[in-house]
Amino acid sequence: MTSLWRNLQYVTWLVSDTSKGLAATLFGFAIPLIALFVTNDPAQAGIIGGVGVALRVTLTLVGGVLADRHRRITLMLLGAVIGVVLAGAFTLLAAGDALTFGSLLVIDALLAVRTGLFDTAGEAALKDIVSADTMGRAMAANQARDAAMLLVGGPLGGALLVVGGWLVGAVMALCHLLSAVTAWLIPRLPGAAARSDAPGAGADAVAGADADAGVAPSGSPPATDAAVRATRPNALREVREGFAWLFSRPDLRGVLLILTIINLGINTVMTTIVYSLQQDGHSPAVIGWMSAGMGVTMLAGALLASPIVSRVGAGSLMMIGLVALALGSAATVFVRDPLWIVLVMTLPNLMLAPVNAAMGGYFMVATPSALMGRASSASGVFGMGAMPLAPLIAGFGLSWLDRSGTILIGVGLCAIAALLAVTSRHLRLLPAEAGWAAHARRFEHVPLPASVS
Repeated sequence: MTSLWRNLQYVTWLVSDTSKGLAATLFGFAIPLIALFVTNDPAQAGIIGGVGVALRVTLTLVGGVLADRHRRITLMLLGAVIGVVLAGAFTLLAAGDALTFGSLLVIDALLAVRTGLFDTAGEAALKDIVSADTMGRAMAANQARDAAMLLVGGPLGGALLVVGGWLVGAVMALCHLLSAVTAWLIPRLPGAAARSDAPGAGADAVAGADADAGVAPSGSPPATDAAVRATRPNALREVREGFAWLFSRPDLRGVLLILTIINLGINTVMTTIVYSLQQDGHSPAVIGWMSAGMGVTMLAGALLASPIVSRVGAGSLMMIGLVALALGSAATVFVRDPLWIVLVMTLPNLMLAPVNAAMGGYFMVATPSALMGRASSASGVFGMGAMPLAPLIAGFGLSWLDRSGTILIGVGLCAIAALLAVTSRHLRLLPAEAGWAAHARRFEHVPLPASVS
């Protein structure tokens, strides 16, 4: 069996991506609470969160095109450097007591733009760094990392916020700096040269340059005008290609609508819970410890993810996980204490990591490297496309309805997603890790876009 942890490029990528992710976790924890402290208005806090998510989702499409056109590690480095600058600006604003609704909206929007343009490149780079036979284990390790960040991020964010928002910004800047340094190291590690011709790593730029000039590759017939036009850079066409390829794959397209609905549902529930806890007078530290409690159960699930994805079909895992999420979110209607919220969400949180590892791993194996950025961004639009509505539903729901009524909106969405998953034939057929490559090959008759093939 190939050893994942002997792959120094993957280990370094994991450090870089984790550092960037911790910065995002801290800011994601701090920004709604800071907004509530500054405005004392859940609706205004919801607007800040909604605008940020909307920008991130929209620009993810541009980020996918960039990831397939340019060197993905270079884009990771550039995004981390920009993160250092923006986190530094947030630190200065917080230290100068200049955080207002307007300044929070602007800084959150700029960080969302950075995420949308550059984070897809980091995700797509994993396809070039990790082999297919270790992808399931890599995704499981990533899920464990995410759970650990949730475990650490809540208490750490709460503790930093008690000192001041400026300290959150300073730690974010350090995280982005570490992400930049480790991204710079990745192509300089052993094994990088062997992968230097991978799509997205730079070799496609050479082919693209030849096509732009109207020069056919050596040994190929002369390119027609239509073929030349098809290979010229065109962002809108390339974005469409990512969506078209996804929709042409029956093994993948059925998951897209389900992801949209479940993400909106569960984020509506959790955002409503956080907003209501703050409005009930709970401190950031208490809310942080609630996040940590959820992180413990997610980490436990992540530690089990690797053996689970190797034994249980990805489709079965997703169906079980979505049903558990619907039941757990429904139970939060009846509890208000942070400890009880953690307890009723234990089973759903245990299932999250195996579900994400299975579905993410199969997606990585099934997607050609040259399309990885655009396919990831297209999938991300469905996964996050409705998420800007979650803070808006939570904020205005708490203002116009009450906690229970707003949570029930999210519960209804979770139940719809679970029903769609249970009744999806293509989803039920998705196998365990050992069968991913063979299952994906059944759909290789789907033609690649002209700009890829």
